Amino acid sequence: MSDTNNQALPNHIGLILDGNRRWARSKGLPTLEGHRRGYDILKNIAEAAFDRGVSYVSAFIFSTENWDRSKEEVSYLMNLALKMVTRDLKDINKKGIKVVWLGSQKEVSKKLIEALKNAEEATKNNTKGTLALCFNYGGHREIAEAVKRMMGDGVVAAEVDESKIADYLYASDVPPIDIMVRTSGEQRISNFMLWRMAYSELMFMDKHWPDFTEQDLNNAITEYSHRQRRFGG
Repeated sequence: MSDTNNQALPNHIGLILDGNRRWARSKGLPTLEGHRRGYDILKNIAEAAFDRGVSYVSAFIFSTENWDRSKEEVSYLMNLALKMVTRDLKDINKKGIKVVWLGSQKEVSKKLIEALKNAEEATKNNTKGTLALCFNYGGHREIAEAVKRMMGDGVVAAEVDESKIADYLYASDVPPIDIMVRTSGEQRISNFMLWRMAYSELMFMDKHWPDFTEQDLNNAITEYSHRQRRFGG
């Protein structure tokens, strides 16, 4: 099934799922159809990554900036997120996948917040791999909210260091990203996982996310295995 055996595997792959709307337009389809297709691809690729031995897959599925999109599109994306953590949760759980949510509760409906938390609770003991849903996520906001929580807990300046801040990030057990893959030809990180990507390898692909295949996943893992990582030492 895989041609990635005996390669150095990334522990954590970060995915910026870019190009859903452009894919739909290129096919003459409604914009929302691109998001639906992208959603299906994410489920397949996450499972494939876990089958290959990757422990964490983080997916940037809705940013704090995406609220500026049309009301129709935002509503559709909210419903897709709700579908993943409600109707599709049984299948995700059956496959042994753990779900965690990285993101802000601001502006998110109470119904969706409860569903996301329920998905985390229902899958917390699963061990096949962890799917980190970066939903209503922004790297700047994550760090700002971490600082607010530290202040709320009475953390004093003398106690603040890198490890202390990391403890207050969303889903703090999620480790640094080893390789970030962005589709659709854009070469920027767009406020994604700023803290966890400090030393990540970066890979940019020209194809739109709905065209992403398991072979593309294999290629990303192979590319990672060929890189010599450096951490400033």
